[in-house]
This record gives sequence, structure tokens and C-alpha cells, in this order.
Amino acid sequence: MVLTIAFWALAIVGVLSALGVVLLGNVFRASLSLILCFIAIAGIYITLHADFLAAAQILVYVGAISILILLAIMLTRDVQHGSPSNKLRLPAFIVAILFVGTVTFAVLNTRWQVSSVPPQEPTTSAIAGLLFSVEGFILPVEIAPILLLAAIIGAIVLVREK
Repeated sequence: MVLTIAFWALAIVGVLSALGVVLLGNVFRASLSLILCFIAIAGIYITLHADFLAAAQILVYVGAISILILLAIMLTRDVQHGSPSNKLRLPAFIVAILFVGTVTFAVLNTRWQVSSVPPQEPTTSAIAGLLFSVEGFILPVEIAPILLLAAIIGAIVLVREK
């Protein structure tokens, strides 16, 4: 019962913060709303007993991507003006409605098999063992921080005063 209440509370926070990302005019506030949305999604993963996904969500999205977005926004001039309105607003709205309709149709017409018991053993250690083993994905895990560092240095070089 408590997990159900926590799930729906986090789902509401996630949807409201996602709407804030789209509807807020100030880019900095929209990025803070995006961070809140990422945290709410991590909380939803925790309520669903997906501990590895929650940890990855916090580390990758909240920890790395959000900080990179905030850094890029803070290094940009005229953040307060936001993005101007354009003539593609109506087609984008129509495409969004079609997408939501398609996803709703797929969700309602799919037979979902739900397990009533959570996993008996933690999945995080098994996935981490595969990820960080020599035969696994250690090279991509090591290259990703280097790419993020290169992106940050590139952003600083691009916006630096001449």
C-alpha cells in the first residue's frame, strides 16, 4: 500500500516536472525541472524494485547529463529570454497528440504479465560484475567520462571571451 502511494506521488511529480520542462519560458528553470523529473523517475524505479536502474538514473542522468546541461546554460548568454515561438508549434502539437494516442493504444491493448513478488536476490551486483569485468563493458564505461569532459571543455572554449 505504501509503495503504491509512493509510486503515484512520484508519477505525479514526474509528469508535472516534465510539463514544467516543456512549458517554462526560462531555460534555467526548465533544466531544474528536468532534474526533478529525473529524480522522480529514479524514485519510481525504486518503488518497482529496480535498484540498478535507479542507481544508473541518479548517476548518469541526474549526476552527469543534468550537470552538463546546467553548465552549458550557465555559459550561454541571454538565458532569460528563452526560446522564441515559431511556426512549427501546431505541427509539433499534432505529432505529440498522435504519439500519445499510439502509446495509449499500445498500453491498453497489451497483455501485461506482472509478477507479484519482487526479485529474491539483488540484481545490482550481478550487472555491475558484468559491466566492470575485463570481458564486459569496461572500455565504454571508461570512455564515457572522457567524452563528457571533452564536451565540457569544448563548451568552455566556445563561449570564452575572445
